[in-house]
This record gives sequence, C-alpha cells and structure tokens, in this order.
Amino acid sequence: MMAIANRSSPLVVGIGALLFLAGAVAEQGGRAVTLLIGPLRTPLGLAALAFLGWCLASLAWTPFPALWGRVLSEFLPTLVAAALLVRLAPARLPPWALPLGAGLLAAACLYIAGSLVLDLAPQAWLGQRVALFMFNRPLLTVLLLAGPLAAFLALRGHRLAAAALLAVAALAILRSISGAAALGLLAGGVMFAVGRLLPRRIALALAALTLALAFALAPVEGDILHRLMPEAAHERLTQSSSRARVAIAQSFGAAVAQAPWIGSGYGMGLRFAEVPAAAALEPEMRAMLAVGHPHNSFLQIWSELGFVGAGLAALVAFLALRAASALPRLLFATALGLLGAAVAVMFVEHGAWQGWWTAGCGAAITWLRAASCARPPYESAREGA
Repeated sequence: MMAIANRSSPLVVGIGALLFLAGAVAEQGGRAVTLLIGPLRTPLGLAALAFLGWCLASLAWTPFPALWGRVLSEFLPTLVAAALLVRLAPARLPPWALPLGAGLLAAACLYIAGSLVLDLAPQAWLGQRVALFMFNRPLLTVLLLAGPLAAFLALRGHRLAAAALLAVAALAILRSISGAAALGLLAGGVMFAVGRLLPRRIALALAALTLALAFALAPVEGDILHRLMPEAAHERLTQSSSRARVAIAQSFGAAVAQAPWIGSGYGMGLRFAEVPAAAALEPEMRAMLAVGHPHNSFLQIWSELGFVGAGLAALVAFLALRAASALPRLLFATALGLLGAAVAVMFVEHGAWQGWWTAGCGAAITWLRAASCARPPYESAREGA
C-alpha cells in the first residue's frame, strides 16, 4: 500500500502506530509508557531529541514562521508514528505478517514493472495520470523495504522467496526512469556486500566514512561537480538535468557560507530565495534557490540548520550505525545495505522532511528489527560463530 499509494505512506504508518500503541496499552497498561521512553534515554535517543530540539529552536531566527510550522506538521507526526512502529511492532507481528508483507510488495513490484513494459496502459485504463515519473517515489519505497523483508525471509529459511523478492524489486527499479532508485540499488548492493564479506570492523569503518563524506562534502558538492564533471557526462545525463542540479547545489552551498553556524531556519527550502542568507548572492544564484530544496538532504540540513544541525544529524547517524554493529551478520549486512541505499538517494533526490520518505525509512527499520527479534535460536548461534 505504501509503494502503490505513496502519498498515503504517512497515513499508513500513523494508523499502524496507533493500533500497535493501543495493543501495547491494553497488554501492559502504564508500563507501555516506560517501554516507549526507555530508548529516549540512550545516547542515540538523546542525540535524536537534541536534533529535534534544534529544529524547534530555529523558530527563533526563521524568517517565515508559518512555513516552519507547515513543514514541521508533516515531518514530526510521521517521525513519531515511525518511532512508535519501530519500537512496538517487531515483537508483536503475527506469523502471517511476513508472507503477506513480502507477497504484497512483490505484487506491487510486478504491477509497476508490468505497467512500464506496457507503456502505462493500465494507468490509462484506470483513468490515472499517465507519466513515467509517477513510479519514482513508489520505487524508492520499494528500495527501502525490499532488503529488510528479504533478510527476514532468508532467516526464516525461505531463501528462494527472498531472492525472488529482490529480483522483482530490482526489475521494477531498473525498468523505471528513476536514476535515484537505480543509484540506491547499486549503493545498497555494494554496502550489503561490504557488510557480508568483509570483517565487521572494516565494514563499519567504510560505512562511517560514507556517512562522514556525505555530511562533509554536501556544502561544496556543487563546486566540486562544477570543476570535475566533464561536458560529456552532462550530455549523457540530460534527462536528469545534471547542469541544473550542479547550479542548484552551488547556489545552496553559497547560501550555507552566508549563514554557516545556525542556518536559515528549519523548513525554509520552499522560500529559500527570500531568506537573509540569499540576499548577498548573485541574482542568477538566487533564482536557483527557488526550486524548493537542493535535491540533497545533507545540503538541505546544512542550509537550514547550519553546522550545529548538521553535526547533530551526523551524531544521530553515527550512533545508529553503532547500534547496527551489534546485529547478526546477515542483518548487519542488510542494515549497511539500507544505509547505503538511503544515503545515495538522500544525496541526489528529495527534500529532507517529506513524510513519505520518513514513513518508508520507519517501515524498513521496523522490518529489520522484526527480523532481529524473530530469528530462530539456531540462526543466532550460527551467525555469532
């Protein structure tokens, strides 16, 4: 449902979170509150709260408070719902949840791939919008969910089904025009192989380096690409509007330099051309700031929340990576694959605070934790060995 009706992803996650919360309260009463508050006392929980606190504090210097509230009203409820789902669902999934979830995701992939093969004829028959890009966001949701679900299937002994799910997901992604999904598929596959084949310490170091580079290079991405990207590459990437993307990254990077420490305010992407940091830029650069976001979530965090916000976001990411390091080998590799796919997409694609992406990440982590909670004892012993 999250893949096909992608705009409804926050609603799906929200309903799921409310149902699991009601079940936890009915099951444990007041102890359910302790269950939910416990993770917030860990270093990862405290770092996440500090980052959210900085987002809220930026109201003090944002030039457009109404926009700040509108963006936060989409992101924060979805984030809370995703956190509830991640915390409550994994240990309470019924036995039929895995085959149903995997089967429906595979069916969604086949529907998307079939529609693309038929030049979107099913969409025309159904009276829907006929445009190749309409599947881009659904396929990014597929990209997030396929790996954790396949790992869960493999741990349950259904390796053929796991391979089939990954195959139909890859088919749908590679058949589409979504360069971000294809890049995420490649990055996720590489990071999964790193986590599966290399010693754990080396795999962690490579994953940490990937995160560090994503945050560190974001403000200068545009300048680097402008100097190093050959004209032939731009010609091959005409459909991806590579020249415009480089100019957008340069413009947002220049805006970061004007407000490097605290940024221009959370959620200001839609009106970034009007923030004070943009006033000192050349007119052509200010024009590129009007696109709504820099097509790089890391650069968006830098431009809106400054060095402090980027530092807190990086701390959350590194602590999450440390938590993943304790997983059994297959799930550890899957977590690195999910990280690689998400980082690749975030570096080239959507705005940072969109609810559908937050919901997809929450659902993926939920399935990953469910696989960890439900793995058979013999698998735990074998993976530990």
